[in-house]
Amino acid sequence: MSSTNNPVSVASSTSAGAAGGSVINVSLLVSQLVQATQAPQQALITAQTTTVTTQISALGTLKSALSTFQGSLSSLDSSSSFNAQTATSGDTSAFTATVTSGAPVGNYSVTVSQLATAQQILSGPFTGTGTSAVGTGTLKLSLGSSSFSVTISSSNDTLNGIAQAINSASGNPGITATVVQGSDGAHLLLTSTQTGASNTIQVSETDSGTALSALTYSSSSTSNYTQETAAQDAKYSISGVAGTSASNTVTTALSGVTLTLLGTTPTSTDSSGKTTYTPETLSVSTATSTIESNINAFVSAYNTLVGSFNTLGSYDASTNAAGPMTGSALLSGIKNQVQNQLYSIVNTGSSTYNTLASIGITTNKDGTLSVNSSHLSTALSTNFSAVSQLFSGTQGVATGLNSLITSNLAANGAVTSASNTLVNKENSLTTQTNTLNTQMTALTASLTQQYSALNTLLSSLQTTSAYLTQAFASLPTVQGQSNA
Repeated sequence: MSSTNNPVSVASSTSAGAAGGSVINVSLLVSQLVQATQAPQQALITAQTTTVTTQISALGTLKSALSTFQGSLSSLDSSSSFNAQTATSGDTSAFTATVTSGAPVGNYSVTVSQLATAQQILSGPFTGTGTSAVGTGTLKLSLGSSSFSVTISSSNDTLNGIAQAINSASGNPGITATVVQGSDGAHLLLTSTQTGASNTIQVSETDSGTALSALTYSSSSTSNYTQETAAQDAKYSISGVAGTSASNTVTTALSGVTLTLLGTTPTSTDSSGKTTYTPETLSVSTATSTIESNINAFVSAYNTLVGSFNTLGSYDASTNAAGPMTGSALLSGIKNQVQNQLYSIVNTGSSTYNTLASIGITTNKDGTLSVNSSHLSTALSTNFSAVSQLFSGTQGVATGLNSLITSNLAANGAVTSASNTLVNKENSLTTQTNTLNTQMTALTASLTQQYSALNTLLSSLQTTSAYLTQAFASLPTVQGQSNA
């Protein structure tokens, strides 16, 4: 019975081959033998590596999806998240307002009777256009409790030079000097950049000289300057409580509220001639629109997470295509945890608003969520506290979801542990590949040595065979003789 396989030819049938040439193609034969040994083992390692790499990638996708969803919880998972307020001014020409978290909700009457201003003083005229010599010496300028000095020498003893020296002086707390030209000569205009009654300007000579005396000024000696604008505090009242401020930005009058004073409120005069400032309303209210936006963002983020769950764990029967985590206990476990938290009943202090469904957030057939804006708005306006507790309470939906995601993504959490296990397996497979390659290198060397030796032996045998063949051919023919 003949074999259907082609045998490896190890000897040449030609006389040329018998002359001592190579009988076996050692390199090709060894390569085929090593490949036959290595291929099935490497194929198994490669298949396992592909599977593990796919699973690692899938876990990365799951981790990213959970992290992204967790980001939407930060605006709902604490009571401070529901402290979003907004402030409205009844007269924006008189004041505007901004609020921070925790500002007291309510309506407040506000009057503004005076704005804070910065002092400005104008010196008497000096001859020339600011380029004539005034005198030399040392000037000390003060603004409130801060002061600095400028030295005036022959290099800068003009009004222009003095103004430049003041503006560039080290330690200047906020006095700006300008030379103003008039028909009567040049004037030095000193302006404070700081408002408030305490921030007044003073100028004195400190070198006992008199050359610069025409530039000195104090509250008790004002003859050298005309006060163009007085330094004064703002005056206001909130709900009948009077207050003053060195700045037109008031931050301490009402906790969490910043008032920016822009003008005085309207006035009215009674029959006796008394002027009264008419209050305008400051309204601080809960910014329900912000809360609604945060809740809608949460729902949208959850729907994206559902899409990731479906992609990772789906199975298409028509194509037999399965997601990389189809049948994964980890995926189904996390999915169930998330859903259980979503559908939980929360102690909010209200029997009406204690589930997501009760405030208008319902589940669609595909597992995604929808928001009924009308129901949500009604819940927020009817019982804002209950809605807050539903999300941010100790057992709230957002609080619980944040906790369980943090737990799963922690260093010892389920997702991280599974990822570490797969990475270790991938490293093990890499080690197996390296070991197999080392073994095949050794096998190649061993087989090469063996078949090279065999090749030498066969070549020698062929040479001997050829010699004997020739020797026998040269022997004389023995004639047979017949007997009579």
